[in-house]
Amino acid sequence: MKKFFKHNQFMALIISFVVLVLMSQIVEAKQTVAGIIMANTFLTTKTIAREALVTLRNQLVMKYLVYPNFSNEYQKEGDTIRVKKPTVLKANMFSDEIDIQDISQDSVDVQLSYIPDVSVNWTSKERALNLADFKKEYLDPAMLAISELVDETIFSDFYPFVPNYVGESGVTPDDLTDFSNAAKVLNDMKCPAAGRNAVWNTSANAKFSNIPAIVNAEKSGSTEALREGNIGRIQGLNNYWSQKVQTHVAGSFTAVTAPKVNTASVKDSYTIVLKGGAGTETIKKGDIFSLITDGKSYSYAAASDATAVAGVVSITTSTPIGAVHTVDTAITFPDKTTGGHVANLAFVPQACLLVTRPLEVPLGNKEGYTISYEGLSLRVVAGYDIKTKKEILSMDMLFGVKAARPELAVRILG
Repeated sequence: MKKFFKHNQFMALIISFVVLVLMSQIVEAKQTVAGIIMANTFLTTKTIAREALVTLRNQLVMKYLVYPNFSNEYQKEGDTIRVKKPTVLKANMFSDEIDIQDISQDSVDVQLSYIPDVSVNWTSKERALNLADFKKEYLDPAMLAISELVDETIFSDFYPFVPNYVGESGVTPDDLTDFSNAAKVLNDMKCPAAGRNAVWNTSANAKFSNIPAIVNAEKSGSTEALREGNIGRIQGLNNYWSQKVQTHVAGSFTAVTAPKVNTASVKDSYTIVLKGGAGTETIKKGDIFSLITDGKSYSYAAASDATAVAGVVSITTSTPIGAVHTVDTAITFPDKTTGGHVANLAFVPQACLLVTRPLEVPLGNKEGYTISYEGLSLRVVAGYDIKTKKEILSMDMLFGVKAARPELAVRILG
C-alpha cells in the first residue's frame, strides 16, 4: 500500500512538472505573439513626434532667418507673453575715451496667436506601417503643410510693418542693382553686416536665374547646411526664394492725386495726418509712403487700417516719426498707379521675432508627446473621437510673430 501511494505521488509530481513546462511555453508563445503585434501595429506618438520635428526643421525657411525666442514653459493659444527685443549695438572708433552704450533691452508683448494643425483619421492599417513608410505617406506631407503655413504667417505678420522700400511697384526685380539698392538701405539704417537675408518671390527668382553672377552664386557651395530655396550670397545678402512672399493690396488713398501733410507731425510720435482725398478713401495696414524734410527722405508704413474723413486721414505708423514734417509737405505713395506691390524682403534677423512655446498634452489623453529642439516645439496626440468612432492623430505647434525692429528691414517692391 505504501509503495502504491509513493508511486502515485511520484507520477503526480511528473505530471505537474510537465504541465508547468507546457504552460510556460504557452505564456512565452503569447508574449512572442504580443511582441510581434506590438512591433507591427503601434507607432507611438513619441516616435512620430521625434521624426516629425526633424522633417519640419528641414522644411522651414523663415524660421531660421528671423530672430527666435523659445523657452520650455508651456503655453496655450491666445496667451500674451512679454519678451525682450534683440539687442542692437553700434561700434564706435575709439579716440580719447570710450562711448558707453546702454545694453538694457526693450520688451514687447507677443501674442501666441497661431496653432498650425494637421489632424488625420488613422486606423490599424496606418498604425501597422513601419516608420519609414509612415513618414513618406503621412509625416512628410503633414510637416510640409505646417512649414508652409508657418512661413506664410511670418511673412504676412512681418512685411506690413517694414517702412523702408526700394524698387518700383509692379516691376519685378531683375538686376544686380536690386540687391545693391537693398543692401544700401540696410547700410544707411546701420544694420549689422552679419546675417543679412533677402527673400524673393518666384517671379524675381525666375528673372535672377538668367543672370550669370547669380547662377554662379548658387553653385559656389557652402560648409553650412543649405536651406530650401537658397539662391546664394550676393551683395552681402544671403538670398532665398519662397512661394510665400506676400503681395500687398494698397488702400485707395494711395491713388490720391497730390497727398500732403495736413498738420505738422510730432517727432518720435506714431501718428501723421495726411490730406488730399475727396471723401472716405482708405489706408490699408502695410501701405507705405515717403516724404522729404530738410533734404532727408523719411519712409513710413501704416500699422493699421484707417479711413479718411472728408479727404483727411490719420495714420498710425509702425516706426516713430523721424522729424517735424510741416504742413503741405508732399507725400509719395509707391503704389499710386499699381494699387499694390510684391513685398520681397531684405532684413537682419533682429528685425522680426518668432516666439515659440510648447503645448501641453491634453489632460486625460492616453497617448501624446511634446518634443522641442532648436527653438521648435511640436505636439503629437493620438485620441479617439467617440462621436465618429474613429481614431485621430493630431500634430500641431504654437507660435507668435512680432516685427520687433522693422526699421532694420527693407521691402524690394515687385
